[in-house]
Amino acid sequence: MNEKILIVDDEKSLVESLEYALKKDGYQVLVAGNGLEALEKAREAKPDLVVLDVMLPGMDGLEVCRRLRNERAELPILLLTARDEEIDRVVGLELGADDYVTKPFSLRELTARIKAQLRRLHLFSNNEPPPETMQFGPLRIASFRREVFRGERKVELTPKEFDLLLYLARHPDHAMSRDLLIERVWGYDFCGDGKIVNVTVQRLREKLEDDPRNPSFIATVRGVGYRFDGKRPS
Repeated sequence: MNEKILIVDDEKSLVESLEYALKKDGYQVLVAGNGLEALEKAREAKPDLVVLDVMLPGMDGLEVCRRLRNERAELPILLLTARDEEIDRVVGLELGADDYVTKPFSLRELTARIKAQLRRLHLFSNNEPPPETMQFGPLRIASFRREVFRGERKVELTPKEFDLLLYLARHPDHAMSRDLLIERVWGYDFCGDGKIVNVTVQRLREKLEDDPRNPSFIATVRGVGYRFDGKRPS
């Protein structure tokens, strides 16, 4: 286990405790106390996952999240938020965060969520079946390469956006409940809000659709969840 984790938080006691726990589990740990330092270390060290506090001095965590996501679409980002900052959690997910943990939390919970993110990243990256490409009209999904194209344009997706799209596309014309999608894409150990599915679908529509308000790929099934439409893979 050689994954690098960047912790971005200005709460010294929390950082020291988390750093100790992660190093004990075999991870390499980098630490940043503010947004600018976080961006510099992320660019230099190329971490495998970022634990990012929303409330940071200077540049806040939401802006850091936005910039990191623009620079590295595949990077898992886990937000730390206070219990009364629901709006920040929602905005963070809209900006591309993959998960969030509310303060106060146990180190055991946070390390479990970190491991879950890395485990699912490796599952999709390393244990795919032989290379395959699925074509749905102008939409092309290369599952082995984890790439998506709309015509000739490459679409940059976050890890969870890609995972959700891939799962839906592999089960076309099947209505999927939000609970099922959380179980299959986020995992049994996901403890966050079910709204994360809605937020991720909305981001996918904005990136894939000509008109996100009238989607042609991911349809809403009232009272159930979502269904992937489109031509069968060729």
